[in-house]
Formats: sequence, C-alpha cells, structure tokens
Amino acid sequence: MPFQQGSARTRQRTVLLVGMVVLLAVLVIAVVLASVLTPRKQEVGSKMLKWKDRGTTKNLQEVILGRCYSYVMARYPELGDKDCLKIWESLKHAFIYKNPCNITSEDYQPLMELASHPIPCNQSLFWSKTNDLVHRYTKSNQNFLTLEDTLLGYMADRVSWCGDPSAPGINYESCPKRSECESNPGSVFWKMASKMFAEAACGVVQVMLNGSVEAGAFRNSSIFGSIEIFNLNPDKVSAVHIWLMHDIDGPQSESCSGHSIKRLKSILEERNFKITCEDNYRPVQLLQCVHNPDHTDCRLCTTTT
Repeated sequence: MPFQQGSARTRQRTVLLVGMVVLLAVLVIAVVLASVLTPRKQEVGSKMLKWKDRGTTKNLQEVILGRCYSYVMARYPELGDKDCLKIWESLKHAFIYKNPCNITSEDYQPLMELASHPIPCNQSLFWSKTNDLVHRYTKSNQNFLTLEDTLLGYMADRVSWCGDPSAPGINYESCPKRSECESNPGSVFWKMASKMFAEAACGVVQVMLNGSVEAGAFRNSSIFGSIEIFNLNPDKVSAVHIWLMHDIDGPQSESCSGHSIKRLKSILEERNFKITCEDNYRPVQLLQCVHNPDHTDCRLCTTTT
C-alpha cells in the first residue's frame, strides 16, 4: 500500500512537471513568434503608407487657424461669427487616424456646413488651367470670387493633409495622389467644396479658360467640366460668360469657335444657360501685360504720324 501511494505521488509530480514544461514551451514559442512577426507587420504597413504625393503640411493646425482668423476677422469681418476652432476640429476629424484611400463625403459634411457662407450674385468666377492668372485677377478686382477666395478654399489652398491608421494619426511623409486612389482626403475635399461653390452661384457667372492648352481649353475631366458645370442652377444663374485667355507670346491653340469650346457651349445650352465667349478678355489681358509691356498685344492704342 505505501508503495502504491508513493508511485501515485511520483506520477502526479511527473504529470505536473511535464505540464509546466509544456506551458513554458508554449510561452517561449509565443514570445519568439511575436518578436519575429511584429517587425514584419510594421514593415508591410510602412510600405503601404508610402504614397507619391507630398505629405501633410507641417504645422497644419496653425496654418488653418491662422488663415481662418485672417479671413473672418480681417478680410470679411461680416463672417466674424464663424468658429475657427470648431472648423479646424471638423477638418481634423475628417481624416485623422483614417485610411487615406477611404475618405467619404460624409467625413467632410460637418466642415462644409461650418465654413459655408453666401456668395454674392454676379461674382462667381470659375477656372481651369488658369490658376495663377485668375487669382492675380481676383486680387486686383475684388468684385469676383473664385473657390480659393471663399473661406473653405482660402484655408485649404496649396496645403495638403492625410491620415494614418497608426499613431500619431497623421502622415507627414506622403499622401496619395488621385491616380493612386480617388477617395483621398484632398480629392474628396475639393470635389465637395467645388460642388458647394457651384450650387451657391447666382446671376451671371464667369469662367476663365486657357486657350493655349494644346489638348483644348475645356476638358470634361476637369473639376469645372465634371462637377461645377453640372451643379450650376439654371433657376439661379442667368448667364455664363467664358473668358478664353491665351498666354502672351504663347500658342493660340483654341479660340471661342474651337472644338472644346463648342462642346462646352453645347453642355451649357442643354442646361438652358445663356452663353457668351470672349477671346482675351481685356481687363485680364492687361494683367498679363504687366510682365510683357512691350508686346504688340499690350499696346493700348496705335499712333499715326
């Protein structure tokens, strides 16, 4: 009997010892696997977040807040009731800690509502491929507003942002281009802002196009051609004036009778808009002449002897 009890105790100790050894082995294997697999996972994630466009603008919060306060306090004090802190928080929440290829219009909707404001009739100026010229014009003639002259556009002009699912939630190294994924933070933002800008237009609206572009002044794939033109309200907009500008000393690729302008006119006519088109609208051309005062196109008049 004592022998049987001793033998039983020995077996119990043996089973307990084997169990502890197995448990220890499992723990060791788990630690080893974690140390091996975790770096690989981080490495893959890092590669996935290397995009082709520039990363989030440094000090983005300060830039957005500074521009917001400048706009509503100095440029347009009638908009002084806008809450710039709420506007910044709304922008941040639209993209921070999010996959930069999965941004939706719903992400930006609160921002659009917070930053929107009325656009006076007859002052909306749309553009395509004339970025520098059109904004030189609106700086010299404040009777016209481009999207970049609204609060939303003014804050976001020439800055970039995108999120990252891992800390700190913002990617300062790179952001995706539209060619990499269409639902990126910048593309979704500008599409929504452009749609809202077009919907707010009333009276006579203007569009400045580039007649020196070889592929044609009007492109269906542009923001103006794919979004803005289809969100102009025929019940609010009485006419569309096209200003077709050519680069001073540049190629005259297209005039108001050109193929892409005819296509634009056809789209506008189908939507019941009245249309005019002018080659080299003189007030804008004079801005071009500031840098080319001796060019023949810049002579105000000719003298005879």
